[in-house]
Amino acid sequence: MATESSEGEDDGKLVGGSKHLVIDDDLREMSKNAAWSVSSCKPGNGVQFLQDDNTETYWQSDGAQPHLVNIQFQKKAKLQLIVLYVDFKLDESYTPGKISIRAGDGFHNLKEIKTVELVKPTGWVHIFLSGTDPRETFVNTFMLQIAVLSNHLNGRDTHVRQLKVYGPRPYRNSFAL
Repeated sequence: MATESSEGEDDGKLVGGSKHLVIDDDLREMSKNAAWSVSSCKPGNGVQFLQDDNTETYWQSDGAQPHLVNIQFQKKAKLQLIVLYVDFKLDESYTPGKISIRAGDGFHNLKEIKTVELVKPTGWVHIFLSGTDPRETFVNTFMLQIAVLSNHLNGRDTHVRQLKVYGPRPYRNSFAL
């Protein structure tokens, strides 16, 4: 599990954000194993900025909501955590306010698995993909879609500065001969 130092989750609302990204050792980043696309972008603010490890750059959508980030894997991936960097202090009305997380085999059968409301977030925001059943610790899927349904202050386009996806590390049997 990831550390959520200054972040709280209550009834689907996430408050705050962490200045530093802290991820437990039992998780690994899955982002590089996927093909990424977005529904739209302003010139010079494309999908590549979601993964450039620089919180000064950002993806900026261009067009009507919802704004979509599509993450597609060649084989089913076990996913446990989405972490995004957003900054209400810098981006104001461009900051996502409500996000829907969808999973499926492809565009044809995506199902919403979680909806989260962000309350003036600044920093790394952790969104766990686990369901209401405590035995559901991850989602096994070919495709993940992050949909920005609305922004703060009724903004039209959105800024997301970083986006990372984590899954459980493969178990290694240390007793193997």
